[in-house]
Amino acid sequence: MSTWPVVAAVDGSDDSLRALDWALDAARRRRAPLRVVNVRPYAAWAEPDILVAGPAEPKDDPVREQVRAHLEGRTERVTVGYAALAGAPSAVLPEQGADAQLLVLGSRGRGGFASLLLGSSGLAAARDAACPVVVVPRPGREVHGEAPGEPGPRVVVGVDVDSPDEATLAFAADEAALRGARLQVIAAYRWPVTGLAAPGEVIPPPIDQNAVETETRALAEGFLDPHRTRHPDVRCEAHALPGDAAGNLVAASRDAELVVVGRHRRRLLAPARMMGSVTQAVLLHAASPVAVVPPAPSGD
Repeated sequence: MSTWPVVAAVDGSDDSLRALDWALDAARRRRAPLRVVNVRPYAAWAEPDILVAGPAEPKDDPVREQVRAHLEGRTERVTVGYAALAGAPSAVLPEQGADAQLLVLGSRGRGGFASLLLGSSGLAAARDAACPVVVVPRPGREVHGEAPGEPGPRVVVGVDVDSPDEATLAFAADEAALRGARLQVIAAYRWPVTGLAAPGEVIPPPIDQNAVETETRALAEGFLDPHRTRHPDVRCEAHALPGDAAGNLVAASRDAELVVVGRHRRRLLAPARMMGSVTQAVLLHAASPVAVVPPAPSGD
């Protein structure tokens, strides 16, 4: 296991404490240290890391005290550190991913508009951090549709069979192995396929839906083969589903342990980091925690 930490962003809100709980469990599963980070956007000071389990410090930091109380008696076999930093959270938090296994934060913090489904810090971290970012939603999100397959612990991952991302699949398979869960691959295909011969005249699709579904599933199964070899104890299953990818992944998030999605690669004509419409929709609406995985470094 890597000695790099799991980083949890906290600000004293209930959302951030839920993220802290998720991060503590992730650190324990990975046998990794936990780094708890509080970014004060209004402060002009910063202090070095201190052990949460260490002696009380004279400086007044209510978030640190809240973290200590929240974690009391629950950090056995996990080394926990705390850092109070200054700056804009949307800039400082992504930087924490430079030497982390995971960056974990809640879907909303104390700032911003309460009506937003996802705060600016979560969007910035998911878009810019060098490590995978897990966003833990508020409980009670309702999703429409039914999750495919049978009940039980699942890690769900979305795969685009036209351009699969190996880093996303590998992360999802590793997470399923850590959690003793099955890996559920969702490969969506567009249906119905229609064309227009003339204004107002619709041409029926010339291809058979069963053929499209069979080919999509076969491609997804092929992408799964190396991960079955790496994790022979993980049950892997591929589902080819009609409709948009975001809608299918949100439906599959019901009762899932985690939904894993990828972040767009940088392109020549669009060198800035991009999240993608599917990833953003899943972050906004999934009922389970969502992991956003950056693409593997390219040799280009």
